[in-house]
Amino acid sequence: MTLQQLVYFVAVAETRHFTKAAERTHVAQPSLSKQIHALESELGAPLFSRARGNVTLTPAGEALLPVARRILSDVDTARLEVAELAGLRRGRVRLGATPSLCVGILADVLRRFHDTYPGIQLVVQESGSRDLTRALIGGELDLALIIMPPQGADPALTVTPILREQLSVASAAGGAHALARGPVRLTALRHTPMVMFREGYDLRETTLQACRRAGFEPTIAVDGGEMDAVLRFVEAGLGVAVVPSMVLPGRTRLHGTALAAPGLRRTVALAHRTDAPPTSAARAFREKLVRFLADARLPAGVGLIR
Repeated sequence: MTLQQLVYFVAVAETRHFTKAAERTHVAQPSLSKQIHALESELGAPLFSRARGNVTLTPAGEALLPVARRILSDVDTARLEVAELAGLRRGRVRLGATPSLCVGILADVLRRFHDTYPGIQLVVQESGSRDLTRALIGGELDLALIIMPPQGADPALTVTPILREQLSVASAAGGAHALARGPVRLTALRHTPMVMFREGYDLRETTLQACRRAGFEPTIAVDGGEMDAVLRFVEAGLGVAVVPSMVLPGRTRLHGTALAAPGLRRTVALAHRTDAPPTSAARAFREKLVRFLADARLPAGVGLIR
């Protein structure tokens, strides 16, 4: 088995077309087909079904695809790691972060890192913690800022808690659903319309479970938003939303009210694959992030874990 065969295999798997895969990998189509056949012979199983001109993955192909992607990603990382030895003048950091962290602290950290290492490419993936965890394990990311799940992180990841934050209720400043300034109990939202995050969002599940523990089912006015959309819907007066404290500073049209619910806290952690230590560039980013947080004036309700 060769790396080039895996490149060809992944290209066919993603395009579902041998000619298009050959164009993508800049090789003649007969040569690509020959390498795929050689790979299938070595593995002892067909990787593609070619019935009636449709190319689909066989069960063997489905099993090989995530492994092949991870191998090729690690090879790419190895090349970049060697290039980075020349004083971090080149390289790449593939960073994942949740929407609340992208809206909050991430931009300032990225700017400081870019000012120090302008030759290092920054690739940011914004998604929920579950998706980021899968991307890390699959070799698609070098680092990710995730929310620690109650049951603990995946054992395939090395996780370092860095921040702890209290959740707040966001309401439109001066609007019909504005809450008192002091901490409020979750039961105060029993009859208040709420703007809810989309399915699969960590905050959605946290909010729903907390409301049910408090003895009520929330009244949902708008369902299914991402972070920016939820905040905008709240600004428009459609309802209130339970959000991380760090997304509220600078939003003059929103009013934040602390929740008197000790269980509604989140731990932000920096994670990487245990079996693939971070590259030099990724380690440099981690150091820049830690220094930034140590010096930063964090929003109310957000505390540094030392």
